[in-house]
Formats: sequence, C-alpha cells, structure tokens
Amino acid sequence: MLVPNLRLSLKFKPMKTFRPLIFWLHLIAGVAAGVVVLIMSITGVALTYEKQMLEWADRRAWSAPSPAAVRHLAPETLLAKVAEAQPGAAPTGVTLRANPAAPATVTFDGNKSLLVDPYTGALIGKPPTGLRDFFRTMTVWHRYLALEGTSRATGRAATGAANLAFLLIVLSGIYLWLPRVWTWFQFKNVLWFRGGLPGKARDFNWHNVIGFWSAVPLAIVVAGAVPISYPWASNLVSRLAGEQPPAQGAGPSRPAAKPEPVSDTGLDAAWQRAQQQVPEWRTITVRLSAAEKPLTLTVDEGYGGQPQKRETLTINRATSEIAKLDAFSDLSPGRRARSWLRFAHTGEFYGLAGQTVAGIVSAGGVVLVYTGLALAWRRSWSWLRRRRQPAVEGLKAA
Repeated sequence: MLVPNLRLSLKFKPMKTFRPLIFWLHLIAGVAAGVVVLIMSITGVALTYEKQMLEWADRRAWSAPSPAAVRHLAPETLLAKVAEAQPGAAPTGVTLRANPAAPATVTFDGNKSLLVDPYTGALIGKPPTGLRDFFRTMTVWHRYLALEGTSRATGRAATGAANLAFLLIVLSGIYLWLPRVWTWFQFKNVLWFRGGLPGKARDFNWHNVIGFWSAVPLAIVVAGAVPISYPWASNLVSRLAGEQPPAQGAGPSRPAAKPEPVSDTGLDAAWQRAQQQVPEWRTITVRLSAAEKPLTLTVDEGYGGQPQKRETLTINRATSEIAKLDAFSDLSPGRRARSWLRFAHTGEFYGLAGQTVAGIVSAGGVVLVYTGLALAWRRSWSWLRRRRQPAVEGLKAA
C-alpha cells in the first residue's frame, strides 16, 4: 500500500570532528596550492591535443604526395637521398607515417630533424616551429613554473607538491560533496547548475557541480602525475602490484661514450618485417646504430601516447628475423601500472576520447580553483568583519 506524501531521508552522520577536519584540510590545501594548481590546469588544457596538432602542422607543410607517386621510397634509398642533399650531416634515424599525406621525418645528431618527401626524398625543410615553441612554453610552465637552468629543480618540487595537494583536495572534495541529509532536494542543489544566484551561492553551486562531475577522471589525471614527481610513489605502485621497485640510479655516472658511426645496412628488410608484424601500423621509427648491432624499430598504431598500441622490435640485420619483441602485454604488472598512470595523466591511454576528457576536467580544475579561492576569500572577509564588529560597536557606545 502506498502512503501519500511520504518523505524519506537518510541522515549522513559522520563523527562530529571528522567532517570539519576534512573541510579545513581541503581549504588549507586549496589556498596553499591554488595558484600553482591554476597554472598547471591552464597549461594542461593547452597541452590537451599536442601530438595531434603537431602532426597537423607537419602535414600542412606538405599535404599531398607527388603526382606520379605510388608508394614510399625504401628507407635506405630515402636516407641516401637526404645524405646527398645534406653533405656532412649523416642521418641517424627516420620516421615514416602510414598517412599518404604525411611527410617523413629524418633526424640527425644534435636533435636536428627535417621533413622529407617520402616519395621523392626531396627536402621540405625544418618542422614548423610556431606550435612547437608554444607547446614547449606550456610544458615548461606546466612542469617547472617557467623556471630555467638550476632553478628547474625548485619549479619541479613546487609543481610536484602542488599536484600532491591537489590530489588531497579532489579526494577530500568527494567526501565533502556528500550532503549532510540525503534527500533529492539536497542532491539537486549540487548536481546541476542553477541560474540567478548571487556571487557566493553561485560560486558554491559551480564548485559543487563541477567537482561532482569531474571528480573521478580528475582524480585519475592528478594521481597519474604523482609517480612522475616522486620516486616513492612510483615504488609504491610497484609494491601494490606485487613486485619489487626498480633500482634507482644504479652506479656512478660515466663519461659520455664517443659516438659510433651508424649504418642503415639491412634497414629495408627490417622495415618490411616490421610492417608484416604490425599490419595496422601508423608510424614506424628507427634510430640507426652501429653496423654490428641489430636494428631497433618502434611500431606504433596510435598517436604515441598509447603504450598498449606500441611495439618495439629488435631485428637481426643479416637475417631480418625478430630477435626481441617488447609489447605492453609483456611488461610486468608494476610497469604496466606505471605506464598506465603516466598516460592516464594526459588521457592519451584512451586515445582522442581520453585526451578530451582530460582536457575538460583540466578546464574544470581552473573553475574549481577560482571558485574555491573566491569562497575562501569570502569566508575570511566575513570572519574579519565579525571580529571587527564588537570593536566598532564598543567605540560607538563610548
């Protein structure tokens, strides 16, 4: 039998001192790390589609194959033509893309690279610098707060600590979001945006709504950066996966080895072997080595940020047989977990959809910091006014 007008509510009653403790930790961490978190969130949004935009910029430099082109030149032929056009600058590596409208990238010593027509071997020129300079600037702000040289360690420490504080803010925010009384009316107030609210109520509404909808993906994005900043966090991931952490900084530093002359002998056959191994390849990259060493080719089916779609093949030059194959599935549980966290931080592990979600919650982080600081300021100002009120009233009475 239905009872009309029955209103059910569940009262959520944590310990009286626990919720205030969590609130003050949340508030203090937000105020202390707010500015740095704001910078990391803004730059995180800017870096959302970095790889796709750089590839787009390279394709803009050369967007169509030669009229008579049928297929890419063999890698050895391509490198030979580049060496002829660049006397004295021997190529050390090459990247070819499956996209017929994409140029090849040939690298040289000193991190120099050139875009090359993969059908004729003609030089196109250096990769466009505009977007690369922009993303480099955003990365320096994101990781080091734009500090350079020896000051980078300070910037890295600041961003690492702020990110750890942000993780505390997100996790404590999930708890604080829970209404004290569980009724639909209370939930409705923090589930969606409400119009026509004054400043404080609006900031509170935005803070709760964005915090609720972004909490889980934002926690993953933020947690993914912690092992990057702190070796103890990386070691903890390994231990949780049931294995010993990898050794850190084994042995004293050694002087840089003298560069060895590299060779592309056997590259064509190795390239064909790699294509057979991964028919759906998107990019293949090889870094040339000395003639007596095997060739190592990285074959990627994704955009570079999906380790589960990348394989590294070590191929015997003489026989073209695969001597070693390294794939994501072959990694230990700890290494897979660390790799997942690294690329979950950027959303790249889940491709374009994951990057989009990471970008959206990073934008949400910008609003969360703004509204959180605004609420903290209003709270502080209100407290100061209450403190001053008795003194003002005492002066008036006198």
